[in-house]
Amino acid sequence: MNCASDTIVLAVDGGGTHCRIAASDGAEVRQIECGAANVSTDFDAACAELKRGLAVLADQVGLPRAQLLRTPVYLGLAGITGRSLADRLAAALPCNHVKIEDDRPSALRGALGSGDGFVAHCGTGSFLAAQRGGRPSFAGGWGPVLGDQASAQWIGRMALSKALESHDGLTVPSDLAQGLLKQFDGTAGIVRTASSMSPTEFGALAPLVTQHAGQGDQLAISILQAGADYLADRMIRMGWTQGLPICLTGGIGPQFAAYLPDDMQQALVKPLGNPMSGAIALAHAFREEIEHERC
Repeated sequence: MNCASDTIVLAVDGGGTHCRIAASDGAEVRQIECGAANVSTDFDAACAELKRGLAVLADQVGLPRAQLLRTPVYLGLAGITGRSLADRLAAALPCNHVKIEDDRPSALRGALGSGDGFVAHCGTGSFLAAQRGGRPSFAGGWGPVLGDQASAQWIGRMALSKALESHDGLTVPSDLAQGLLKQFDGTAGIVRTASSMSPTEFGALAPLVTQHAGQGDQLAISILQAGADYLADRMIRMGWTQGLPICLTGGIGPQFAAYLPDDMQQALVKPLGNPMSGAIALAHAFREEIEHERC
């Protein structure tokens, strides 16, 4: 990387599980990974992690930290619920030029570039995004209490809820349910443990659900089908029509492919990039905005 270049930008892709921070000069990218940076869940911890990551990245790039922090920084972060929280974070960071958005725009830009299409992003949290004629729109992403349907944490929470229903005799027999009841030491253990579980801990159960669904467990299949039905319904409400590309992104997103309607399955395409590449692209666009204002 050309450390003397005035084209360097910083980009952050921060989620509820981990955070990636990159420096890009348009030709080369240097990237490091650090811990969770959800400013809505724990503002102080997220700030500390971001500052630590920026310091580590400066050492790797070979620039004095003060010099690196004078470059434009774009942050796409989980937990940014409005302008006031973004402004609070900007004031807390040691950066001169900062643009902060939630994690949806960078995921959309990374998956589709500048093309038209839809993104259903399902990681620890979830949201849907559309891009038509260069104009983005979003739905969901409202966190584990009021939203995040079809996310990994939602799948894990649903699995525990359905295990309790199985105990009550309200669902079909299920190896998934029996396994969870055993793992958590019965219904009392599920209720007690779930009351203090974090979204990440709920999400850690999602691979167990997809594994059992692949083995034909009807309870596991019903959970994934409910998630796919939610995604399909929201994309249609957002204006999806046959032929528009759909990207399923995030750790659990691709697992819903087989449960979508046939016309949506035929529209599935691989993402062009990832949220980090999207954040980098938006960081360079942010630099151009700054330079345009100076002119």
